[in-house]
Amino acid sequence: MKTAKVNIKNLFLGLILVGGASFANAQTTQTDSANNTANTAATSQTGNPTIDGLKKQIEANPKDTESLSKLATAYQDASDWTNAIDTWKKISALLPDWAPSYYSQAYAYQSAKDDANAKLAYEKYIATVKPEEVEQNKKNLAYAYFYIAFAEQQSDPNKAKEHIAKSIQYDPTNQDAIKLSKTLNS
Repeated sequence: MKTAKVNIKNLFLGLILVGGASFANAQTTQTDSANNTANTAATSQTGNPTIDGLKKQIEANPKDTESLSKLATAYQDASDWTNAIDTWKKISALLPDWAPSYYSQAYAYQSAKDDANAKLAYEKYIATVKPEEVEQNKKNLAYAYFYIAFAEQQSDPNKAKEHIAKSIQYDPTNQDAIKLSKTLNS
């Protein structure tokens, strides 16, 4: 058990150093599906040395969550959303209480234009963030609640209002959330 805690700490630190930009960009990154398809095909045909090296490490140790997170981030950087999602799912299976893997899944689903699964992954992220982790996750929590509110505004306006209120609670400066709140409450 002590080893698992050390590996989780190392994984978290590694993600901050290696993939921090990917998490932060989830709120602002827009994708072009034609470019994504081309990038995915190019990655598959030409090979990506980073991805290939990480795959070899994972073949040797399939439970190496640090290498898996680096691989998922590399797939995201290559706009290979299918493989990014699959890799984040593997991490979630190995570390079911580690919230960033669900946020990253949601980001990858959203980038792949799979809104239903993105919403589910954001909900799982929100449910998985531990109380002692809320402060450092405020921006991501705000975005997750915003995304869910936006997705529910037509089907369940009352739930959307609850979610947008939470979003604004976590990030009162988010102008998109403020606009959606005004729309929902008018």
